[in-house]
Amino acid sequence: MLHPSPCTAEKCVRPSARRDAKPFLSALKVIGLSMPVRKNVEIYAESQPADYLYKVIEGAVRCYKILDDGRRQISAFYFPGDIFGLEAGGLHALSAEAIVDSKVLLIKRTAMFEIAARDNRVARDLWTLVATELHRMQEHATILMMSAQERVVSFLFEIADRKASGLEIDLPMSRADIADFLGLTIETVSRTLTQLEKSAAIALPTCHHVVLRDCGRPLLAP
Repeated sequence: MLHPSPCTAEKCVRPSARRDAKPFLSALKVIGLSMPVRKNVEIYAESQPADYLYKVIEGAVRCYKILDDGRRQISAFYFPGDIFGLEAGGLHALSAEAIVDSKVLLIKRTAMFEIAARDNRVARDLWTLVATELHRMQEHATILMMSAQERVVSFLFEIADRKASGLEIDLPMSRADIADFLGLTIETVSRTLTQLEKSAAIALPTCHHVVLRDCGRPLLAP
């Protein structure tokens, strides 16, 4: 688990009083501490105290759970600008790791809540964050009820929408990550991507670079 320096706590209790158009983001800058995380290094583990919130500055992060039978179930991916680690209770329900060399902003949870208690705009942004996470979880549950091809296509377009990169996307995660997120095997993910490429729904210049075609969206139609 990442551990910020002791001075962070002191930094957290004295946020700027200046009012601006983006108080939530301003609060994060004031109370947050930027830390680098190497590829595959754990940021926090399941059941550890949820003392901090995290914002991805660079790179990408996966949140996952190890099931009783040893399988890994990835619940979410986070990219620059995304905030993760917000828990309903005092412990983390999932583990988090950097997918690639990354940089994250650590935000003391108690300090964030103190600011939200004083500023309704920050509290409203926190509520929006929670609602967004809930919507993302619901979307993920819906994807898991689709066919293999629909899961892969839906995943690709979701990543494209989130990264606002148009129809060309760079996937930082491995095929194993995608499989564990979609509830499929690596072989099924690879085979499905090959089938989509042959049908001209996508192009695969490299294993991590995907070009989406508009003809891929009809594959999601009921």
